[in-house]
Amino acid sequence: MLFAAGFGTRMGDLTKSRPKPLIEVGGKALLDHALDLAKAIAPQQIVVNTHYLAAKIEEHLAAEPVRLSHETPDILETGGGLRQALPLLGEGPVFTLNTDYVWRGPNPLSLLQSAWDAEKMDALLLCIPKENALGHNGQGDFLISSTGQAARGPGLIYAGAQIIKPDGLTAIPERSFSLNRLWDAMLGQGRLYGLPYPGKWCDVGRPEGILLGEALLKGSDV
Repeated sequence: MLFAAGFGTRMGDLTKSRPKPLIEVGGKALLDHALDLAKAIAPQQIVVNTHYLAAKIEEHLAAEPVRLSHETPDILETGGGLRQALPLLGEGPVFTLNTDYVWRGPNPLSLLQSAWDAEKMDALLLCIPKENALGHNGQGDFLISSTGQAARGPGLIYAGAQIIKPDGLTAIPERSFSLNRLWDAMLGQGRLYGLPYPGKWCDVGRPEGILLGEALLKGSDV
């Protein structure tokens, strides 16, 4: 599942007439960077959710082997958006990937796939050390123990990629909600895990992130 429904308000004028996933970094739309990562692991199905300027994303993806989950009349956030898309995604755990980041290093989805253990995990979150994260000024989101279990705290930054079992989504009554709701339930059961990303990553959430992301893709020391 590629998340592409947001308004991109932090981009200012750049998203007045186009959705943020279609902003180009290094000559390629952010959505296409994410789609390339997804296609490289050959999933059974790729779903892209849409809301803001949805017709432009639909047109952009017309020739791609993806299905669209349009959120209307309201945007559903990550949790509600994933739940709506489940009939399109099919059975089993789901990869989710945000579309406003670029990466330098191994395919984040391949790393998650290799480390996934369905017996003990309900979700595996890819996280990145702050020193390897560009365009992001937060204090971090998760601490990861020696066994890989995650806990809330100022440590690694959630990098917008995960494998998650979506079963618990049906118990949440709200229509629009964050996946944090599901993560909190998994934390309480000791079944939320984290995986550090060994490469670098750039949050292209603001206009200045475009130049940072382009320098990262070129291999510059940024």
